[in-house]
Amino acid sequence: MEVFPDDIFIVSYPKSGNTWTRFLIANLVYPDTPANFININDLTPDPEALSKRRMARMPRPRIIKSHQYFDPRYPRIINIVRDPRDVALSQFHFHRKRRLIADDYPLQEWVKSFLSSDFTVYGSWGDNVGSWLATRYGRPGFLLLRYEDMISHPERELTRVASFLDINRDPKSISEAVRRSSADNMRQLEKTQSLSWGGTRETRQDIPFIRSAKSGGWRSDLPAASVAMIETAWGPWMRWLGYELSSGSNRSQSDFEFPESVLGIPAG
Repeated sequence: MEVFPDDIFIVSYPKSGNTWTRFLIANLVYPDTPANFININDLTPDPEALSKRRMARMPRPRIIKSHQYFDPRYPRIINIVRDPRDVALSQFHFHRKRRLIADDYPLQEWVKSFLSSDFTVYGSWGDNVGSWLATRYGRPGFLLLRYEDMISHPERELTRVASFLDINRDPKSISEAVRRSSADNMRQLEKTQSLSWGGTRETRQDIPFIRSAKSGGWRSDLPAASVAMIETAWGPWMRWLGYELSSGSNRSQSDFEFPESVLGIPAG
């Protein structure tokens, strides 16, 4: 795909809230065209679902979905991160939906595959997230959003997005974009449009694409051993992003410190 200098990319690791963010931004930027699963690729296109010709003809500036790790061509980035313990759980159910794993596939075995990125071409969570933070955080043209903050304060976080995009929207318009993009509204759209959208058309219809849309589900659903594996693998990034490690971790806080010379950004 040819990247233009005015392109803006919505970047995240898979199952970190990218689709929801696309809806939020589409409803923010195009208030007269409510976003749904049929028109979402016209508003915030996915280059992996569209032809190069169609992408090239999109009105500019384009706001483009991406799950890719660091690409130096991307000029402006909205980067969504999510607690990898919840990402692992969400991906488990999504891969059941895609028929890549059976319903009785052990969750603990899935986490091992998740850590080694066996089921994705986007690298591991740590490699993918770290590639953007280590290269772009703190620089112009980069906005970091945490899924958890978007859940708890959607209007505030969408206001930050509007400012980043240089879009002037009053609080009422921001709230309306949030309302249109609510999990309940998206679930209703999924019920009637899941067979028309490429992301769900050929997947199991008995498993929803829009699930709980909450944070912290790992606390009750992930085995303790799996939690420990994820925290051991990516504890430094998790702590830096503000994700508290579980009390069961037997590693000291100092084990998870990143020196500034490694990150190029403040540790802690």
